[in-house]
Amino acid sequence: MTRGFRFGVNMFSVSTRREVTEKARRAEALGYDVFSVPDHLGMPAPFPTLMLAAEVTERIRLGTCVLNTPFYNPALLARDVAALDQFSGGRVELGLGAGYVREEFDAIGMAMPGPGARVDYIEQTVLTMRKLHSDPAYQPAPARPGGPPVLIAGSGNRLLRIAAQHADVVGLPGAVMPKDAPPNVAGPEQVAERAAYVRDLLGDRRDRVELNLLVWGVGAPADRDGVGARVRAAVPGFTDDRIDEVPAVMVGTPQQIADGVRECRDRYGITYFTVLEADMEAFAPAIELLK
Repeated sequence: MTRGFRFGVNMFSVSTRREVTEKARRAEALGYDVFSVPDHLGMPAPFPTLMLAAEVTERIRLGTCVLNTPFYNPALLARDVAALDQFSGGRVELGLGAGYVREEFDAIGMAMPGPGARVDYIEQTVLTMRKLHSDPAYQPAPARPGGPPVLIAGSGNRLLRIAAQHADVVGLPGAVMPKDAPPNVAGPEQVAERAAYVRDLLGDRRDRVELNLLVWGVGAPADRDGVGARVRAAVPGFTDDRIDEVPAVMVGTPQQIADGVRECRDRYGITYFTVLEADMEAFAPAIELLK
């Protein structure tokens, strides 16, 4: 059976109560499945923002995209996640990442662990939370035993092995970070290789685990230059001549964008797509064609 699509929107700039409530309601009205926030210093605090969004919506799920996991004590994180899940009626989807911005670790006075240690910490965090959330006596109790679904995002082999073992959703970032070059948007061969690597690791879990792609830019043909500029601002190594090549940039009519989403499902097995806040309206017409 072909898996259906899901669509999320990641909010970077909601800074007032009114902005959060209006954008959460709008995302739900446009047909998005997940309203998510990232976890960076200088951006909205994830859990207060999601709780406010929960108060003004009924259906849309609430995600972190993604938490900087090394910042959090697993037992304390389990408490906050369970409380948000309980208060939102079981709508939480917890996204975890290893963290990659050294300046953020410096800003909080924390030595940045090495890559392997950060990945190990994600595994420890998931195991601790699921143990606590599976305890019938645990309080605050999550909406379901074991706690909310977990998304683990990244691109390295070790992290993807952990994700394949423990996650309900594996997030493919749609970007690559070479050691000696600026970050760039992942090309089709790179996305295909990472997706195939994950599917092989999943084994008999393959049909139960979603693959997610973070989409860096969306727009109509007339906004082609604007899309390119927005993507370059986030991923400096990107060049406009790759717009029609990379899966994580979608420029076209709503039908063309919808066709590109279907191609991603057919080619890579990706069925869950998260767009950035700036692209929420531009991507919405394609959602209507895909549901």
